Amino acid sequence: MEKGEIRLRKVIVHILDSTVGVPVLSDALLDYGSDFGDFLQEHIYRVETTDEKKTCQFCREESQVYQKIAAFAESGLEEETFIEISRNMAAWLYEIMNQNIEIPQADFVVVLFEAKLGMYLALLKMDYRTSYTHQTHSDAFGNANEIIKFRAILPTETQKLSEAAIISLSDFTVILTEKKYPVNGVKTNYFSKIFLNCSGALSPKTQLSIVTRAIDTVQKKYCNEGEQFEAQMETKQIIHSQLAETGAVSVPFVLDQVFKEKEEYKEEVQEKLEKYQMGPDVRIEPQAESTARKFGKQHLTTDTGVEIKIPMEQYQDGEHIEFITNPDGSISILIKNVGRITSK
Repeated sequence: MEKGEIRLRKVIVHILDSTVGVPVLSDALLDYGSDFGDFLQEHIYRVETTDEKKTCQFCREESQVYQKIAAFAESGLEEETFIEISRNMAAWLYEIMNQNIEIPQADFVVVLFEAKLGMYLALLKMDYRTSYTHQTHSDAFGNANEIIKFRAILPTETQKLSEAAIISLSDFTVILTEKKYPVNGVKTNYFSKIFLNCSGALSPKTQLSIVTRAIDTVQKKYCNEGEQFEAQMETKQIIHSQLAETGAVSVPFVLDQVFKEKEEYKEEVQEKLEKYQMGPDVRIEPQAESTARKFGKQHLTTDTGVEIKIPMEQYQDGEHIEFITNPDGSISILIKNVGRITSK
């Protein structure tokens, strides 16, 4: 889905502020202009393209949200039904928030939009931020300007929403991003588990994190300190090369390259991945450039406090940096062929 393909059809906003005591639900569509329309398009696009998104399916018999949205789709996307189901969803979300006070207050924006592949609903929970603004008042002595703290500032276009979902009205597939908050004392993905009542695969970013942690754990178990360092560098280089060449990470290929003939090491990593329902043929396909950039540099910190950032290409070519293992087990880093040094 490209940003330019997103065409807004209906928008409504509901205020979910626990300090008010009740949700302030709108009875009418929002008459948005081009600036706010661009703002909504940007947030929808960011949800669609982030590598933190999960693709889920509703638990249809148990999900209140699914039943409301299915009724809306069957109605022919009527305006009256859109307003009604948005109010019902907002009231349900407010009830969850009221029972779990650590979930932030927010405006809840519901958007019906059209894209190349059909019609969609976007559910955007816009948590409040606190910032400062000015106000002025007049009295018999003239104008007085002052700065006040305003606590109901919406996120900017570039700020990530903690919870948001895009729902296809053709097959009801859910794409969502979310953050865990305490529910009955336990950190929970309340947005998917309680509000939407849906489940699905882990996000690409989470999958990559699980794979790298599992490999690192096995390397630490079987390698000495010097070998661990080299193994971690090599693992990052292998993942970087895969992303650069294919745009995806094949976990079996990475394990073959990292552990080569050590089948027992591979099996141990696989056992760890299976705990997260990640099978033996996992292929991770990140979309965001920021995910690939994470593997584009080696960030090193020594026990003496020296920090070094090495572009992966220079690490691979061997012409610019060399790691030397000393007889006492310590490691020396030799930076070579430097023409100029700048200080920042």
